[in-house]
Amino acid sequence: MQASEITEILNRPVSRELLARDITRLAYVAEDGTPRAIPIGFVWNGTEIVMCTPPNAPKLASLRRNPAVALTIDTEVHPPKILLLRGRAELDLVEGIPDEFLQSNGAYTMTPEQRVEWEAEVRALYVEMVRIVVTPTWAKMIDFETTLPSAVEELVNRRAERDA
Repeated sequence: MQASEITEILNRPVSRELLARDITRLAYVAEDGTPRAIPIGFVWNGTEIVMCTPPNAPKLASLRRNPAVALTIDTEVHPPKILLLRGRAELDLVEGIPDEFLQSNGAYTMTPEQRVEWEAEVRALYVEMVRIVVTPTWAKMIDFETTLPSAVEELVNRRAERDA
């Protein structure tokens, strides 16, 4: 997929809405060769998806061995809005708490006091974290109004040909 196509998809209003959410599902191949899909907080910085995790997280060994990943960001309403992304995970060990980790938890309902307590606990717990950075190399947005899953689109086209 060309970079311009990815940019066009990611700049659509529905995609921008989804990229402003807090949770994605990260899919990768685990060390035992089986697939995994996990929910994880993220931040979109305009060019990359950034997720943060403890340096002892089991997924890191898998991502080092096979950095190919897929991400899904979607809504819980009907019809769903879905953003599908693929790319390669780049791992960056950082001292302290990455700003993205604190930003990715921004939509959770917390009072200002709870936020202060949560951040103090996070800073006391994590000496370092790993930033998982994914630059999309493929993207598809599905909103069931202007775009459909490819199999459904194919069925719609077949029906139109039959009815013509």
